[in-house]
Amino acid sequence: MEHQGHKAYGNREEAGCQARRSLGPPASQPSGRLPFRRFPIAGLAVAASLFSIAARADQVVMKNGDRVTGSIVKQDGKTITIKTDVFGVVTAPWDQVVSIQSDKPVNVVLKDGKTLVGTLGSSDGKVQVATSGAKLDVAPGDVAVMRNADEQKAYERMLHPGLLELWSGSGSLGLAGANGNSKTLTFTTAENAARVTTTDKTSIFFNMIKASALIDGKSASTAQAVRAGIGYDHNVSPRLFVNTFNDYEYDKFQGLDFRVVLGGGFGFHAVKGKRAALGLVGGADYTHASFSTPLVRNAAEAYWGDDYSVKFTGASSLIQSFRMFNNLSDTGSYRMNFDLGLSTRLKKWLTWNIGLNDRYLSNPVPGRKSNDWMYTTGLGIALGK
Repeated sequence: MEHQGHKAYGNREEAGCQARRSLGPPASQPSGRLPFRRFPIAGLAVAASLFSIAARADQVVMKNGDRVTGSIVKQDGKTITIKTDVFGVVTAPWDQVVSIQSDKPVNVVLKDGKTLVGTLGSSDGKVQVATSGAKLDVAPGDVAVMRNADEQKAYERMLHPGLLELWSGSGSLGLAGANGNSKTLTFTTAENAARVTTTDKTSIFFNMIKASALIDGKSASTAQAVRAGIGYDHNVSPRLFVNTFNDYEYDKFQGLDFRVVLGGGFGFHAVKGKRAALGLVGGADYTHASFSTPLVRNAAEAYWGDDYSVKFTGASSLIQSFRMFNNLSDTGSYRMNFDLGLSTRLKKWLTWNIGLNDRYLSNPVPGRKSNDWMYTTGLGIALGK
């Protein structure tokens, strides 16, 4: 039986070969060309590859049907930020999201303070967080913050930075002179730096100008002033902060040998964004000023003012500060401080800086003007975080 079965199979195979020889090659398959049926297979392979790439990307679907594909950066309770390959960084309202999916783990902070780390999905209108141990469904309204790995690292660095970390600012030097019938020399320097964390801000500044002239063999100083200070703000709420400062000043041609001011009060973050910030401050201080006449003034003052900063482009930024000091001991007497700085990055580490400082005193010593301006410009070195 076994031998007969093999023989029957051989007869069928031989008959099939004869039939194929009688049909000849297919008319639709010319000799020397690739079979047409292979092209759809190649197209399917490409499509499968593109699908696998898309499947590995994060996706956010909006209520109007729009779909954003890329990488989820963060969500702050109001908006969600996605970095896409084609359109760059896209921001969308969080309350308009109906579906969300992430391929990489995301840090999810709930409004009750609990933190979950896992990939994201959607289930019955809720955000599904797949952690290493379980899958948890969370109502979108209960999500306070989301951060990807890079955003979480930056956030944690801002929480507990070292004393010498997170400083940014610039320092510049300026030099000008002439030599001939007259000999002049002007030296200026300006330094500004700030350390900003999620809870506080520390700032320092130093400005100096020294100018001299030699005319007909006679040498004289034409300008000589130094202004420096340090300030500290601590947030007590997202909008409210306490403010303290300590300023020092010397101005030879105002007759001011030395002024020291120590004060503190409260502030309000009127504008607090990535590109612009405006803080309103007010409080009280104590000032001690000694003049060359000789004259000494000690007084309590009430102060108010503002601090403003804005980034015009990726290279240029401006900072401005104003303070009004009203003398509480000698009512009607006051002084004003105004500072303005513009910095433009020419290279990653090189900046061009312009500084403008004004000091106004309503009751200067006899023979002196009320207003003293100082302006500086020059190249400087940028300090990064």
